[in-house]
Amino acid sequence: MIATGSDQIGQALATRVAELIVDAALHSPRSLQTRIGPSEVGDPCERKLTYKMYDWPAAAKDSDPIASVLGTGFHGWMEEVFAARNTDGRYKIEERVTVRPGYTEHSTLEGSSDLYDRVTGTVFDWKLTGTSSLDIYRRKGPGAQYRTQAHLYGLGQENAGEHPKRVAIVFVARYHELRVHVWTELYDRQVALDALDRLDRIRQRIYDLDPEAHPERWAQIPTSEDAKCRFCPWLKPGSTDLSVGCPGVTKPSARTGFESLIA
Repeated sequence: MIATGSDQIGQALATRVAELIVDAALHSPRSLQTRIGPSEVGDPCERKLTYKMYDWPAAAKDSDPIASVLGTGFHGWMEEVFAARNTDGRYKIEERVTVRPGYTEHSTLEGSSDLYDRVTGTVFDWKLTGTSSLDIYRRKGPGAQYRTQAHLYGLGQENAGEHPKRVAIVFVARYHELRVHVWTELYDRQVALDALDRLDRIRQRIYDLDPEAHPERWAQIPTSEDAKCRFCPWLKPGSTDLSVGCPGVTKPSARTGFESLIA
């Protein structure tokens, strides 16, 4: 968090506003969610998913919420845009869908689907990104996590009685001019089912290893070179005790030859 003012009073006001933003973001329903959601199922890091399933205490005490705040605001604005154009019921907007029912609240997988177009059978998901990230998604595709999320919501719409034909991720850059990139492909139920099978394997490993009772077994839970460590609540650089935090994944830097944390 960075807060500055033109004088002492401005500094105090800036600090207060920044603290209010952080506090509101940390206590939002999205931040307080403890069970896995469709946006997380495809996360490449199985260790992060395990921490999440356990509702393990976060190692990172101070996280910057501004990207999440802006993303939430953008989702709300898009909801209003399509609601105003939905006089014929063409769109399902920000509706909860059940990807897979469970025996308990925590075993049920459900989430809010950004937009479903009944006319084209398209599942849409909005992503507000930085410009450099948008360029990466444009060149390399959305990555496994976002792709999985799209198909999971497709399965959720199918479970709701719809007939999804295509999934689409709409990337909009935070920039001074409008930049939009859309990745899309045919809906594939098997992508969603494979992701659910992987989630079940990770959950079963928790029961088998019981790392809460055997902290040394955290080391048997793998991470991934594709992990986005910089944004992980359980990142604790230099940690040698995985029960209090993960040191993150490192790889040689192409520029310096030294190891650097994967972001």
